[in-house]
Amino acid sequence: MQSALDVFRQNNGDVTKAYYAEMNQRGFDGQLAVALFRAQKRSSAAKSYRGGRFRRAAYDVKNWSLSEVVRILMNHHHPICWGWGHDEKTPGFEWVLYVDLPTGQVSFHSPDRLGGPDYPGQWDGVKNASADRIIAFCDSVPQLQPHTNDGETSCVSTV
Repeated sequence: MQSALDVFRQNNGDVTKAYYAEMNQRGFDGQLAVALFRAQKRSSAAKSYRGGRFRRAAYDVKNWSLSEVVRILMNHHHPICWGWGHDEKTPGFEWVLYVDLPTGQVSFHSPDRLGGPDYPGQWDGVKNASADRIIAFCDSVPQLQPHTNDGETSCVSTV
């Protein structure tokens, strides 16, 4: 399996799709990793575009990916703390999805607050850390023990 960083840096759709397919076979953690990875990859791409349809399309995929993150987290019992916060400093994108991965907190601004709980903590204050933390999480997935649906989410503020 290729490293997440190698897949993140390249722009070959077939390579990316093959990576997603392999990760999705790894259950909850793999599916969550794919949704977060896709959201981050598209968000990073959108920020590199000067505007126009490519930027909008990238943000559309990012926003769809966030809905997948929420769907996955809402449909499984797991030990991951996550939820929504509000950032009034970013009008139009004031909703923030926080996910506390084993590799650290990741966050995404969104124009809409989707389903799920309020986040019990706060932003950890580390700027531009989500990509590295998601990539590290993706690389750790093959070694993680699969989650079962018999436990409850343990969500305690990490900050």
